[in-house]
Amino acid sequence: MSVNASAIKQKGLQIIGNVSEQHQEVLNPGAVAFLQSLAEQFAQEIPALLQAREDRQVKIDRGAMPGFLAETKAVREADWKIQGIPKDLQDRRVEITGPVDRKMVINALNANVKVFMADFEDSMAPAWEKVLDGQINLRDAINGTIKYTNPDNGKEYALDDDPAVLICRVRGLHLPEKHVLFDGESIPGALFDFALYFYNNYRQLLEKGSGPYFYLPKLQSYQEASWWSEVFSFAEKEFGLAKGTIKATVLIETLPAVFEMDEILYSLKEHIVGLNCGRWDYIFSYIKTLKNHPDYVLPDRQVVTMDKPFLNAYSRLLVRTCHRRGAFAMGGMAAFIPSKDPEHNSWVLNKIQTDKSLEANNGHDGTWVAHPGLADTARAVFDQALGNRHNQLDVSREEDAVITAKELLAPCEGERTEEGMRHNIRVAVQYIEAWISGNGCVPIYGMMEDAATAEISRASIWQWIQHGKALSNGKVVTKELFLQLLAEEMRVLEDEVGAERFTSGRYVEAAEMMAHLTTDDELVNFLTLPGYEYLS
Repeated sequence: MSVNASAIKQKGLQIIGNVSEQHQEVLNPGAVAFLQSLAEQFAQEIPALLQAREDRQVKIDRGAMPGFLAETKAVREADWKIQGIPKDLQDRRVEITGPVDRKMVINALNANVKVFMADFEDSMAPAWEKVLDGQINLRDAINGTIKYTNPDNGKEYALDDDPAVLICRVRGLHLPEKHVLFDGESIPGALFDFALYFYNNYRQLLEKGSGPYFYLPKLQSYQEASWWSEVFSFAEKEFGLAKGTIKATVLIETLPAVFEMDEILYSLKEHIVGLNCGRWDYIFSYIKTLKNHPDYVLPDRQVVTMDKPFLNAYSRLLVRTCHRRGAFAMGGMAAFIPSKDPEHNSWVLNKIQTDKSLEANNGHDGTWVAHPGLADTARAVFDQALGNRHNQLDVSREEDAVITAKELLAPCEGERTEEGMRHNIRVAVQYIEAWISGNGCVPIYGMMEDAATAEISRASIWQWIQHGKALSNGKVVTKELFLQLLAEEMRVLEDEVGAERFTSGRYVEAAEMMAHLTTDDELVNFLTLPGYEYLS
């Protein structure tokens, strides 16, 4: 039995749509009351934080390049540490990430990894029912009751005896939850995800010797970190928990945030356990932040690898900053997926080993993979680097030369090719088609694509158009050239996926959205914002 959600009201909080009988188990009266308290206390602060992002961007567009903040120099230079890392988060050598689909949750928790980051953000298209299904799935995983039977072949899935530690990634502050209103306005999706996961699971997590752990995405400033610290402290006080019970890892995946890592750690020092190199979003943010500056236009996305100077400086600075403060420095995502072709799979595993060796040698405490089939390769690299240690907190990098803003902003060399542009178009259109159809994590051409990699694909072409950049064959990238290639690549996609799949899918809508995102005079901040309008 479902209820009309408009009947679910709590002091200014109203839920729009239907809530099934099963979903009422997580959207229960206690969870709704807690959500109402959070919305009343914190939702009204989000517009100002988002406006501060826009105000900063205007200054950068006009020539004020990002840099370390003069007003927080004392925080960077003072001697202080974060306050405690739980026992079950001391070893994070390999983490797997993925959406909160039931089968995915089971497979990820059973993989040869230490941590599963269950994702309500970049690898998930947040349709209402899927969001609530995800909360059910995580609750069942924490309770040890989660099971799944494949309807096609009857194969059964269940948790192994020693599953990975669970961390929940909530949505970014920019994403609303349109099905929940407070005083007539959509609440932040981040508050909704946090409220339901925390309320429904904190007791069971603590009883198991774990705790309510979170990944925080897309932060751009220490003020945003302070907002989260206040949310966490409010929740702890509300339920009589010791301060610091809630723990978070912050993704450093925006260019502004790399200049405020000390400040972010300090603002969350009771609650934070580490920072993470969210490399794909970071590349997207580099494009977006420096979009008006022709000297910082990136080449083909395939050549923007972690050995490029601006990305290697980012990795090394994150390690140095975190370890100085007693926090973990997590490496980035390996987006490859295994191949059934032995020769190509050998190439994939070699790429993983090379990438993870760079991270381990830089001093990272662990890394991310997107597929269970890559966990063994990544783990072998970190097993060798760590030896008998659980982490690399002893690697200080204090002997390194000071990393400057100039290094973090260094232009990236490499070709812009027509082949790379065509590839970007096909990847972005296929990803957008999947996203607006409700699937946020998609294997495309041997890579596990999520919103971040699609963002790079469309933002790169937008940037090339804006600055009239030439491809390696001499063609200048214009709106007209892009639209011509888009039309041609749509025919390629129809051949690749087949006429029936193409016609039954939403490829035409995806192409229209891609065209708008890429030819608009203003760079749209996130493709998931217009994409969200397509979701029920």
